[in-house]
Amino acid sequence: MAVCARLCGVGQSRRCRRRQRQNQQGQGSDSDMDEEEEERIVGLKQSDAVGGGGPESGAATAGPSDACENGSGHVNRGSLDSTSTGPQHPQSLAELPPELLVETFSLLPGTALPNVALVCKKFRQILNTETIWRRRCMEEFGMKEDLRKMEVEGVSSRDIYVKLLHPYRQILGLWQPDIGPYGGLLNVVVDGLFIIGWMYLPPHDPRVEDPMRRRPLFRIHLWESKKSTVECMYGHKGPHKGDIQTGKKDEFSTKCSQTDHHRMPGGRQEEFRTWLEEEWGRTLEEIFHEHMQELILMKFIYTSQYDNCLTYRRIYLPPTMPSDLLRPGLFKGTYGSHGLEIVMLSFHGNSARATKLTGDPNVPAGQLTLDVDLSRPVVLPELKHQRNIEELSRLVLGVHEEVQRAQQQQQQQQQQQAMDTATAEGACSDVTAAGGVEAERVTGTDSPPPEPSSSISPPESQPFVLPLGVMARNEVYPRTCRKCFYGTGLIAGHGFTSPERTPGLFVLFDADRFGFIWLELKSFSLYSRLTDNLAHSYAPNMERFEAMLGNMQSWTS
Repeated sequence: MAVCARLCGVGQSRRCRRRQRQNQQGQGSDSDMDEEEEERIVGLKQSDAVGGGGPESGAATAGPSDACENGSGHVNRGSLDSTSTGPQHPQSLAELPPELLVETFSLLPGTALPNVALVCKKFRQILNTETIWRRRCMEEFGMKEDLRKMEVEGVSSRDIYVKLLHPYRQILGLWQPDIGPYGGLLNVVVDGLFIIGWMYLPPHDPRVEDPMRRRPLFRIHLWESKKSTVECMYGHKGPHKGDIQTGKKDEFSTKCSQTDHHRMPGGRQEEFRTWLEEEWGRTLEEIFHEHMQELILMKFIYTSQYDNCLTYRRIYLPPTMPSDLLRPGLFKGTYGSHGLEIVMLSFHGNSARATKLTGDPNVPAGQLTLDVDLSRPVVLPELKHQRNIEELSRLVLGVHEEVQRAQQQQQQQQQQQAMDTATAEGACSDVTAAGGVEAERVTGTDSPPPEPSSSISPPESQPFVLPLGVMARNEVYPRTCRKCFYGTGLIAGHGFTSPERTPGLFVLFDADRFGFIWLELKSFSLYSRLTDNLAHSYAPNMERFEAMLGNMQSWTS
């Protein structure tokens, strides 16, 4: 190791080792003999490389190699270059002043520092400097707390990095819990001197524009024992012992070791009342709709059985493209009796898609709730005609019929091409060539997709009002919109039975709000953007994001 380090010019200098031997005279050991042997080997290799291995060349190189040291501990290089009068430049990285090495090592990622410590004893000693690890904690994990205060209390920045941040770095970011059809949104962040898993909850129905609510499910910290500790935060009796398992890639599990902390003195009834107030912001007596009461009770029974022993799968925020209609991301929207749910809006060419992160027994989390065709804008009629549901239905259903005809033509052309290909493969070589020409001719005559239903470009901003008879959970919605497009929404029976896509109207209000009119249900959903800062959550590329969407649908299908 020492030989390799010195040959690379980054190990301990020759004079540093000579000083160590002078300070340890009379303590002859095997290690000193090994160092002498290493120096002899290096000297021989250098002499061989310069002079071809003869004794003359070895003598020629002996002078510079055996340069003496002056009283201050520095090498006297007067014999090396008598004409040099300027300051001597460092010959290796190890000769740099300690403050420069500290600054240099502070710029390296924390994962590379253990390898640096293996180079030599000097580097290993410099890497004990708290400044290096304090900077790594702040730059890599965004820690904003005063780490010097922790250092005074006996917990070093290096311990925080090595024993807390680095081992659990893989669980930082956004996750979806496996809670059947309900799903969820978990954000694991470095919060102060803790790593905390925050469960994000939509605001109380129907206040869709209120900020999201957060509830801690677990935390990881480093106390006097200098050992990371996992605590479950579920329940109302304070933090208690928990565990986190990170086996598979992009997946981890939590387990509570003291589930009795989740119980309340009043039993399940008190737990239900407390949960209902937190989840819906009201009591069961204030919810008059019988069907809604059944859905609420069903969700409590289903979700409470997990006792915070859950499996989480990583999710990403969609990448942003210059051509996007608006900035993609997370939105909270109204879903009738099911309350508010969280969706992820993303763009794929001429299509805008909203995928559920939280769901319900009808359409579970992970499913594509909205699919909007951005190549088919819809121009709304005058304000006085927008009140007529029949007029809106005529516009949207007209586009829907065009889309269906285009899909049927495309299917027929694909079937014809498949038949031509099968015929060509069964014929002889000359017939195969002719069949190839015919296939090219048929392919070349593919009719282009039909034009959108309206060639009139919509104005930049236009009045908007919901038609009479369309139900809205929140009557406070924008009265102007920018653009409208044809789209479809996913509906299904209880248990995700008989799912089908039904036509509707996508309404873009502004950069942070959009809506969807479900024509068949005569219902309106309003969506508002999540404004929370979600770090460590963006997809590295579009391919990874689309693969994640496919996996999400398979989890709940």
